[in-house]
Amino acid sequence: MSLWTAPELRNATAGQLDSSLAVAGVSIDTRSLAPGDLFVALRDQRDGHDFVAEALRRGAAVAMVDHVPAGVPGDAPLLRVPDTLAGLAALGTAARARSRARFAAVTGSVGKTGTKDMLRLLLGALGPTHAAVASYNNHWGVPLTLARLPRDAAFAVIEIGMNNPGEIAPLARIAAPHAVAVTTVAEAHIGHMGSLAAVAEEKGSIALGLVPGGVAVLPRDSAFYARLVEIAHAAGAARVIGFGRDPAAEVRLLEAAIRPEGSTSCTIAVGQTSHQVVMPAMGLHHAENACCALAVVAALGLDVARAVPALAQYAPGAGRGAPREVAVPGGTALLIDESYNAAPPAMRAALQTLAERPGLRRIAVLGDMRELGTFSAELHANLAPVAALADLVFCCGPEMTALYDRLPANRRGAHAPDSAALGPLVKAALRPGDVVLVKGALGSRMALVVQALTETGS
Repeated sequence: MSLWTAPELRNATAGQLDSSLAVAGVSIDTRSLAPGDLFVALRDQRDGHDFVAEALRRGAAVAMVDHVPAGVPGDAPLLRVPDTLAGLAALGTAARARSRARFAAVTGSVGKTGTKDMLRLLLGALGPTHAAVASYNNHWGVPLTLARLPRDAAFAVIEIGMNNPGEIAPLARIAAPHAVAVTTVAEAHIGHMGSLAAVAEEKGSIALGLVPGGVAVLPRDSAFYARLVEIAHAAGAARVIGFGRDPAAEVRLLEAAIRPEGSTSCTIAVGQTSHQVVMPAMGLHHAENACCALAVVAALGLDVARAVPALAQYAPGAGRGAPREVAVPGGTALLIDESYNAAPPAMRAALQTLAERPGLRRIAVLGDMRELGTFSAELHANLAPVAALADLVFCCGPEMTALYDRLPANRRGAHAPDSAALGPLVKAALRPGDVVLVKGALGSRMALVVQALTETGS
């Protein structure tokens, strides 16, 4: 079954397409493009038009462009639109309009991707489910996720993020979900927002996309819960489900613990029924995400008991806490790779989890958190007590100086200007049996530290 036919592409985008064809998928990157895909030449960090010829050589069925790129023949299969980002958005809107799936949308300061991945498993136990393969949660990621929606999907999970005010509501309206969830309200992007109250307003605006009769799933433990409820009701939510540890939560996390082998177990009550969950992922924040995800399943009116066993398959993705062994002189150490991103609450959760992991030494390798504005120095410094639970702490970047300077002398490993300089210092310090956490904002490029630790040879 084709994903899009030529008439559908033309109708959705109001574009020009001479060919009679069908596409099997949608791609914005030639490195992951599959034969038969529609290649969308977005203008982002690089101009996708520069890669159209390569996409066609790799087997793209058609390319969406706003002009005929150099080196591409005029008779090539091109879907011509005035603006490719607008064309992708139109394609996503058309995909949503034709779908009979039940949609859930997730936002929050932390936990969006983990909750989205849990929902992929939970809903997947109940029917064909579509969700983005990565954190495609921005102005192009949400339309791309929708444009890739299979015709036969029964459920779809859309992750929605933001960096600045006013970004969530337009994406939520495109997704038009039956249920929305806010995982938490915390300091992520506070430098752009100005206050936690402003963060709450922005996160709550996801409810503006709800279809009539839609349900909002909100964090009952948050200081902003009452305001989030007000926003949801004003947006037309038919019902609100609170989740969390609060006794008043409709979906309640009754207990959570880390098991000796590194899994996380929890008991979650949905109404009057309790469900036991064990996940092969270490960290109490996974239990909190599971509580949110089960609340979304309930919000969609589905059988929670049938879905729950699927969480036994959950494990964090690359750069989000997946453990692996790395070679060190005389043996191996355990690397916890959380290099993909960091915000203050996620950093605290990772450091607390590190403190509970068994190992010869627990080593934290931390890079700057970003987009914290004038709050940055205080938020970095406030991490020092939980960071000091580690046996040794390595830091890089100017913002992490505030944390490093507050550490006890016997906890300081080294501070370097950037991740490239820090990696070799960490590698030289590791011993067999160590557990090492690597975490920082994506812009801190902590993946370079992971690369240094996983490289073999001298």
